[in-house]
Amino acid sequence: MDRCTRHAALVCLLLLAALLANAARVQLVQADALNEDPANRRSAIDRYAEPRGEIVVDGRPVTGSEDTHEHLRYERVYRDGPLWAPVTGFSSQVYGTSFLEAAEDPLLSGTDPMLAPLPLWHELTRSRSRGGRVVTTLDGSAQRAAYAGLAGRKGAVAALDPSTGRVLALVSSPSYDPGVLSGTGRAVERAWRRFNTSPEQPMLNRAVRQTYPPGSTFKVVTAAAALESGTVGDLDEPTDSPDPYRLPGTTTTLSNEVDGCADATLRYAFTWSCNTVFAKLGTRVGLTGMTGAARDFGFNEPGLRIPFAVAPSTFDRHMDRAQLALSSVGQFDTRATPLQMAMVAAAVAGGGTVRSPYLVERTTTDDGTPVRTAPPRNSRQAMSPRTAAQLRELMTGVVEEGTGARAAIPGATVGGKTGTAQHGVGNTGVPYAWFISWAQADDAPQPAVAVAVVVEDASAVRGEISGGGDAAPIARDVMRSVLAARAAEVD
Repeated sequence: MDRCTRHAALVCLLLLAALLANAARVQLVQADALNEDPANRRSAIDRYAEPRGEIVVDGRPVTGSEDTHEHLRYERVYRDGPLWAPVTGFSSQVYGTSFLEAAEDPLLSGTDPMLAPLPLWHELTRSRSRGGRVVTTLDGSAQRAAYAGLAGRKGAVAALDPSTGRVLALVSSPSYDPGVLSGTGRAVERAWRRFNTSPEQPMLNRAVRQTYPPGSTFKVVTAAAALESGTVGDLDEPTDSPDPYRLPGTTTTLSNEVDGCADATLRYAFTWSCNTVFAKLGTRVGLTGMTGAARDFGFNEPGLRIPFAVAPSTFDRHMDRAQLALSSVGQFDTRATPLQMAMVAAAVAGGGTVRSPYLVERTTTDDGTPVRTAPPRNSRQAMSPRTAAQLRELMTGVVEEGTGARAAIPGATVGGKTGTAQHGVGNTGVPYAWFISWAQADDAPQPAVAVAVVVEDASAVRGEISGGGDAAPIARDVMRSVLAARAAEVD
């Protein structure tokens, strides 16, 4: 080989090395920046080149994919979209993802390395597998009962399995159809604007992202604090409570909607929801005791995910005694999501243990091969088993003798607590109707379901709203659905 040939070969080798180095730089160093460049359509085309994985309820998918034969080939479709929207969220080619679609996006979109036979190679090559399946904990019959019960009224329902923390129902109303956000046309833009500017706020997930004053349903927490601290030793001993009750350090008095609350027993006060008794009990327990009890039930806990984020429920840590009295009856600055109040009911039903709620039972590949199962969930003791048993007795009395009679279910023991929460400037807003409850079939060893319902109906007459009248029948139907499903499993 002559000298010119050797020089030409060397130049070619250098050019080849430079080409390989540049390719490596582009693929390894600049890959993320290029993928995120808005002008790069390849990532979007690749993302929607295959059907998206499915979200499953009761063994059947509630989502799907439609072939549009366009550049962004597959669009997301939803079966009974408004029913499942608070769980699935949306998957939009324009606006991204939300809720389960967002929390489980790597698996559903096929980028999760665990979907591939060789996960490390899958991650290095940035390849996609077929989207996996997300199997939820939901009970479809309970979800439908909650959705039908709200009937389009503003409100929410959350239902849990007290023994595990499995989310059985999660409904927010009014809802929306996430399928109309899936494509890229002008209709998608119009739907997005309509949803986001509507005063009904259909895209607000009221079950996990909206907090409300819990009203008298919070008296479950106050009763637990009073019993645990020894402030009350017996359910049937007088509580030394005046009616009306003057808030400490003020000239403001608190009254009741019913008679017989003066010096009432805890049993009577709980059954008929005497504000004066629980306001005074809160001040006797004290700020430290009340904040500790609220914390043990899950209030002021940041970072709760199911797997998408849940808004924290709050109980103020810095209050004077008058504010503490109001907070102890679920007013002042006390705020709770429906999911949080379902956790309160579940703690009573579950022997005093608060189990972290979860919505995903397992994930699989598209052919059913397991990818992940629900990890062990955190739990903590909100109260002793003895106190929980006393509260079950009190909550049962509310349904059998008091304000929650419309939640009764033949063949089951049902415990509940009604609430009518005031809000607005000077409490002029239409009150929110609350009901929290649990149910246990007569032939079952433990409660099967705990439920929280809130109804905010701006069209209602103020005096016609009540937890027992508006929310309890919805809770009853949800609980009845779960009990029927459990009975069918046994048969």
